[in-house]
Amino acid sequence: QVQLVESGGGLVQPGGSLRLSCIVSGIDISAYTMGWYRQAPGKQRELVASLISTNNFIYTDSVKGRFIISRDNVKKATFLQMNNLKFDDTGVYFCQASYGAYSFWGQGTQVTVSL
Repeated sequence: QVQLVESGGGLVQPGGSLRLSCIVSGIDISAYTMGWYRQAPGKQRELVASLISTNNFIYTDSVKGRFIISRDNVKKATFLQMNNLKFDDTGVYFCQASYGAYSFWGQGTQVTVSL
């Protein structure tokens, strides 16, 4: 059974930082694209960042220069370092592992940026 478990979310003030973690079990993630998505209230889920390999990554424009995605294939984990957080970063953050037709999701972790 494949499981993705996110952690690290919470309440943070604007300008603060959080580091999200996603621990995967049941698959070898080395061949998988690992991604972080978020869903704000009333909005569709959107891609935040994805990482195929060390130098092959994508960031949505709004997080470029602030967020860093990384992975550890040995630990079967992916991380999202979020710096200089803004109100618009609020939402539920989901981890995804994808490979061809296969796609697995975590349950999400809430990030709230508020005063």
